Amino acid sequence: MQYRTLGRTGVQVSSLALGAMNFGRIGRTTLDEATAVVDAALEAGINLVDTADVYSGGESEEMVGRAVAGRRDDVVLATKAGLPASDERNHRGGSRRWLITALEGSLRRLGVDHVDLYQVHRWDPSTGDEETLSALTDLQRAGKIRHFGSSTFPAHRVVQAQWAAREHHLSRYVTEQPAYSVLQRGVEADVLPVAEQYELGVLVWSPLASGWLSGAIREGREITTSRSAFMPQRFDTSLPANRAKLDAVERLAQVAAEAGLTMIQLALGFVTAHPAVTSALIGPRTLDHLRSQLAAADTVLSADVLDAIDAIVAPGVDLAAHEKNDTPPALLDPALRRR
Repeated sequence: MQYRTLGRTGVQVSSLALGAMNFGRIGRTTLDEATAVVDAALEAGINLVDTADVYSGGESEEMVGRAVAGRRDDVVLATKAGLPASDERNHRGGSRRWLITALEGSLRRLGVDHVDLYQVHRWDPSTGDEETLSALTDLQRAGKIRHFGSSTFPAHRVVQAQWAAREHHLSRYVTEQPAYSVLQRGVEADVLPVAEQYELGVLVWSPLASGWLSGAIREGREITTSRSAFMPQRFDTSLPANRAKLDAVERLAQVAAEAGLTMIQLALGFVTAHPAVTSALIGPRTLDHLRSQLAAADTVLSADVLDAIDAIVAPGVDLAAHEKNDTPPALLDPALRRR
């Protein structure tokens, strides 16, 4: 396992990190299964575990907390808040009111007195940067969080938050967590260069593109990934964007085979090769999934392989731009772009 410094924090983290979104009802992973995955991941050298308050309605945090009990000091523990936690309109967003309440709930479910990294799950356009940053700074000073970061922020919001922290003399985001894979390379054009400019740690999610790069999705095969059950539109191969992804996967599979690699090794080796990326978050549901992903821990892609990938999916290009989670609100809601 390789280790890298998380931004300017001085904290050393593994190049593969364990994402716990599948723990609980989302991935139908039981506590015993989740504990076995955490045990095997830590034994393999993974030392960063990432979860969120909304994953399986809090089940994920509970399972992570029980799995790391007794070895808390050996784990860089990260969680997130900001996505809607209920139908109550104030149980979401980046307000001081909600972030403090959400963190208390996360600490209780995790069974710890602090987290190492607390991340704002999405940019909240209804809350000013000073409001959010001042709340996070106070939580940091109270010892309840060691560092804080953002997740899936557009590049301009990453920059604005850095300037707001400086202007108001507040602590700043030290990490960003964007979606990044061979099939979704848009962040190479803006988010990753900005992260390098501000020396942010970068933890990328969905490096296997929701299973498209796992090796299980190929031409002529039935798509059985668990994600297809609750996101069927992302796997409907009659749609042009998904057709483009499938065509790219077929060509990438040939590149992997010629290089003597699995698709998973190709996919994870690709994202961890980018100089801005600190860790790739893997989200196994089972031990078998974990083992197949751990095989990529020390994968280093040659320049020839990286060039071949570039020829299939050009740098900075998203094959399914409509699936991005950082689209500015005004592009989604007509009322926000009309007087």
